[in-house]
Amino acid sequence: MVHKIEVVPYNPDWPQLFIEEASKIKEALEDNCVAVHHIGSTAVLGLCAKPKIDIIAVVNERTFVIQVLEILGYQYRGEFNIPFRLGFTKRGSFPEINLHVFEKGNPEIELNLLFRDFLRHHPQARKAYANLKLELIKQEAHNARENTGFSRYNLGKDAFIKRILDQTGFKGLCIRRCTHYEEWEAARNFRQKYFFDKVPVSDPYTWTFDHKDHVHLILYRGTEIIGYAHIQLWLDHRAALRIIVIDKRSRNQGLGGQFLTLCEHWLKQQGYKVLQTQSSPKACQFYCKYSYSEMPFNDPDKYESDPRDTDMGKML
Repeated sequence: MVHKIEVVPYNPDWPQLFIEEASKIKEALEDNCVAVHHIGSTAVLGLCAKPKIDIIAVVNERTFVIQVLEILGYQYRGEFNIPFRLGFTKRGSFPEINLHVFEKGNPEIELNLLFRDFLRHHPQARKAYANLKLELIKQEAHNARENTGFSRYNLGKDAFIKRILDQTGFKGLCIRRCTHYEEWEAARNFRQKYFFDKVPVSDPYTWTFDHKDHVHLILYRGTEIIGYAHIQLWLDHRAALRIIVIDKRSRNQGLGGQFLTLCEHWLKQQGYKVLQTQSSPKACQFYCKYSYSEMPFNDPDKYESDPRDTDMGKML
């Protein structure tokens, strides 16, 4: 089913609608609520937008957030492609709302506020963004039979958003599940260049891109993709780190350790208790630095490993 995307002229009631909803969110979350921000196009004076209020709620910690917000009429939708985000929607009432909940310090908060504020203070960029959205809506109608709907519209805005973020100087480290075609292409390139070219063979595991038990993560620094990780989800609260790599140009800056820590934190939030890997001799020192030690791998799929590798793991 194709969901029609509606973009409407700016509604001067949007800021007040946000204020009213933000008050309800703050009251419900109580002391756990750090801040509530109006983001997206409805937060930019004069900008056309989809008639849905986008809100970020910043919390100290995410325990019980889902239950509290469901009482307010929000439906939990999951993380989508952004780890550490709790995504909610409120539909069937006015106004309709998209609510994004992050723990304080998450760089996704800064990303959204920088983009919003740039459009607020740069009329030419605001006008260009409005024209782009209207053009994408025309293309959407023309290509409705392709059943690409929401994705085509969002992907069409991606390059513009990245150009704006580059101008703001945003350099936050964000991880994303591969979704955009550029992210999948980056994943393929990381895998082939840093692993399978050394054999050399063509990557035999691209089938994992479509498998529910395999997670493919991209690390962004600002708008630049600088890292990639492949995690396999096992039973018994175990996960296997099949690949983690930082682009050669971005190495020796501590980014590999930060990426690994983000992967661990995300897995722990998903209920996983152990992260295991099979380390090459060259990588053992890296894993030891982050508290990994020798641990039987016990691969349930019985894949043959390199005899030079060391089975390692860490309790999360």
